[in-house]
Amino acid sequence: MIVVGIGCRRDSSAARIGTAVEEALAKAGLSPAGIDALAAPAFKAGEAGIVRAAAQLGLPAIFVDRADLDAVQPLCPTRSPAAEAATGLAAVSEAAALAAAGRNPRLLLPRIARDGVACAVARGDGP
Repeated sequence: MIVVGIGCRRDSSAARIGTAVEEALAKAGLSPAGIDALAAPAFKAGEAGIVRAAAQLGLPAIFVDRADLDAVQPLCPTRSPAAEAATGLAAVSEAAALAAAGRNPRLLLPRIARDGVACAVARGDGP
């Protein structure tokens, strides 16, 4: 299972999220057809941009609960003081990707940030 994790500023548009996802996939050498889902923290479930971006890409949006995000923090190489101050998580997009990828997750692409949107790509054995 390959998942793109998303972290973003409040009210980020689907267009900005989609552009960041495309950039992340290009850097990871992947196409949208090879992706199984977009993932974001459960506290971002109300973000219309994430839901719309997932729909435009033809992917499900997975919203990951806090306990699962906390559990994978040690696997995240990126530490963002700004994210930690805002969310209590040092890594948001990496954690969302890793947690949603299922068993034995590993990052294919650490966090990249563009225009208020962070993306990371992870592969795992699924739920």
